[in-house]
Order: sequence, then C-alpha cells, then structure tokens
Amino acid sequence: MTLFGTTLDAEQIAALLSLLALLVFWLVVLRRERGYARWFKQWEADRKARREAEQAAEKRGASPDGRKGPWG
Repeated sequence: MTLFGTTLDAEQIAALLSLLALLVFWLVVLRRERGYARWFKQWEADRKARREAEQAAEKRGASPDGRKGPWG
C-alpha cells in the first residue's frame, strides 16, 4: 500500500489501524463523559429545586411565631 508516496508494510498498516481504533475509543469515552457531566448537573439542579421546595413548604406550615412542639 502506498500513502503519500511512501510504501507501507503490514506492521505500519496495523499501527495506523490501531491508532485509528484508539482515536475512536477516546472519542466515545469523551462523549460519554460529557453526557455524564450533563446528566449530573441536571440531577443536582433538580435535587436542589426539590430541597428548596421542601424547605418552602416547611416554612409555610410552621406556626407564625416560630415555636414548635408542646413546650414552645
């Protein structure tokens, strides 16, 4: 096989194929990592929103003077 005027033997072709496979592998890993980071940020934002909604509900349900329980 000739590439840019250079004849490549079997070892060089195998090396090129392995480098290409490694590049594809790292692109897949990068894509999954970015997807995980995006999912985690969304999950964290949803968790924070749920927590803030719970805290707002607790404040609305509290007595006006802030006392809780039978002893104040």
